[in-house]
Amino acid sequence: MKEKSSAAGILESTIEKVKDLVNVSTIIGEPIKVDGGVTIIPVSKVTYGFASGGSDFPSKSNQDIFGGGGGAGVTITPVAFLVIDSYGDVNIKHITAFDNAAERVVSLVPEMFDKVSGVINKAKMDKAYNDAVDEVVAAVTESEAE
Repeated sequence: MKEKSSAAGILESTIEKVKDLVNVSTIIGEPIKVDGGVTIIPVSKVTYGFASGGSDFPSKSNQDIFGGGGGAGVTITPVAFLVIDSYGDVNIKHITAFDNAAERVVSLVPEMFDKVSGVINKAKMDKAYNDAVDEVVAAVTESEAE
């Protein structure tokens, strides 16, 4: 690692700190499992920037005098959700741009609720269908055994 008492050292230190803040889990979030075998994965956009600078000052002594500074900023914006249903079908639900995150979440809730309800209802209907088929097969098997 470069010395921190140089412009390159400050820049390198700033980049290291930004790397510590932002990783792949920030962009692709942790999967959230809900009833009915549905998994929701949040997807975010990460924007970051950094700046640094410095200067060596003339000195009458042999010691170098350096002055400098650096800084960084990070913005994380949710942009979509990946919805994986119990059959393995994947859909992406984009978040419409609003003024703030709260408006984004509120606007997404009804659509996500409808989607999750639809998947759960489909799973219930499939189970009811399978149960009915099992009953018919059992009845036919019983009547053939008699």
